[in-house]
Amino acid sequence: MSEKIPLAGLIGSPVDHSKSPLLHRHWLERYGIRGYYIPMDVAQADLKEVLAALPRMGFVGVNVTIPHKETILGLADLVSDRAALIGAANTLIFRADGKVHADNTDGIGFIENLRQGAPGWDPAAGPAAILGAGGAARAVIAALSEQGVREIRVSNRTRSRAEALRAEFGPKIVIHDWVQAAGMIEGAATVVNTTSLGMVGKSEFRVPLDALSPGAVVSDLVYTPLETTFLAEARARGCIAVDGLGMLLHQAAPGFERWFGRRPEVDAAARAVLLAE
Repeated sequence: MSEKIPLAGLIGSPVDHSKSPLLHRHWLERYGIRGYYIPMDVAQADLKEVLAALPRMGFVGVNVTIPHKETILGLADLVSDRAALIGAANTLIFRADGKVHADNTDGIGFIENLRQGAPGWDPAAGPAAILGAGGAARAVIAALSEQGVREIRVSNRTRSRAEALRAEFGPKIVIHDWVQAAGMIEGAATVVNTTSLGMVGKSEFRVPLDALSPGAVVSDLVYTPLETTFLAEARARGCIAVDGLGMLLHQAAPGFERWFGRRPEVDAAARAVLLAE
């Protein structure tokens, strides 16, 4: 009797904009794996019912995107420590014993992207400065903290959201008002934009970057456009600029490995697949 073909996919609403299906199909074809990755638009009201049905349909796991990343934690049987800390999951594994395991690989993706784009990056080199305090910022802060960054400065347009991060992550989080964001960057060894500022269709990135230290590692989670104003200015000031596309690629790799049994390579060919769209 032939083995079941493993199925994985993406659940969220909407999902038609996602690049994940392109990436996973590329890896499946590259490694000759019999499997499929299917985008599924799932309404919030149907989430629990759909989640119960997927393993019975042959799914071995799925990625989760908005608006389900927080809700899914309450529906999973097991939640990883990092998903609990971030307060959201982006990867589900449907285990052989019937349990649903929820994980968050955004932080892994961020760190792996930094290490690939800036091989000499040293978390102990100095403070990190984070612009934004949303879900992406939580994942980045958790990852930087785990890597041993001792001081993480955070500035957000709504200060209360930044204060909430300090309450959860502790005294290593230093809050700066949004009007002080330019000054917060001074002396930072790692600077990260986790906001949507500079993204196509969003407001421009207007935080002055005069205080950037040459040699600092600067990363933008925005990848449309690939070379944002933030990165272009940082590069012009002698910084090492790391674009956001690599994070998308690297956060996808652990799920693919768990579902299909092969650790995929994040290389130029994988980037090219997403850039071709």
